Amino acid sequence: MHKKFLLAAATSFCLLLPTVGHAGQGCEQKPPTENMVAKGITLAVKTVGQLDASGADVVVIGRVGQDLSKYKQHYSHIGFAYKDKGSWTIVHKLNECGTAVSNIYEQGMGQFFLDDPFRFETAIAVPTPEVQQRLRAVLTDPQKVLAEHTPSYNMLSYAWSTKYQQSNQWVLETLAMAQESAIRNREQAQAWLKFKGYEPTVLNLGPMTRLGGRMFKANIAFDDHPNEKRFSDRIETIGADSVFAFLEQSGMQLARIVVNL
Repeated sequence: MHKKFLLAAATSFCLLLPTVGHAGQGCEQKPPTENMVAKGITLAVKTVGQLDASGADVVVIGRVGQDLSKYKQHYSHIGFAYKDKGSWTIVHKLNECGTAVSNIYEQGMGQFFLDDPFRFETAIAVPTPEVQQRLRAVLTDPQKVLAEHTPSYNMLSYAWSTKYQQSNQWVLETLAMAQESAIRNREQAQAWLKFKGYEPTVLNLGPMTRLGGRMFKANIAFDDHPNEKRFSDRIETIGADSVFAFLEQSGMQLARIVVNL
């Protein structure tokens, strides 16, 4: 069962609404096929096996919800996973389909792969023990886990703006807050990420692509991007691949595991 952290009362949960779509995937309401469910469950079981064998308590986990190969990207969406009493829980940011609104959700490992992904594959970044410990303190605290969250969702939000926030951006900024206790807001988290050498994903999107996305998708906007970059077709956002690269180059990653069918 999905659970959502309530913004008005951080200590409460409610059932996931049926209109919520998973970031990194389409929002079409398609009934799951028997084959899709079987593959999703199989991948979840294999993933849990690899997670248990890793000895980790907290990881960053990604999936291939969409085919992003034309943008030279592989993984579309990331979240955190932590182990509690022998079970793994996913914590990630999801966009409510057809809107520019998002929230932070919990769900079981099986549900993470039961949404008709483009490819049944997952990447797991195992942080160092110290990073894991700090992340766990945030992920298990209903107030801290929302500290870096902005409900206004933009699938292509600018990496260094706080006007909107996409799913991978929340993961990255929450990671920053967990590692530096002095961070109190998104601006400070982004400053820390710049200092640590994070490099955003750069997408080359022409004016017609931008216009089409802005006109027909409520969850796509470009008005948070600097004009000099936007009008030169340079869209800097937070891709899942760039987060995995940052974890490795910053020394926060202990191991990387790929699981697929």
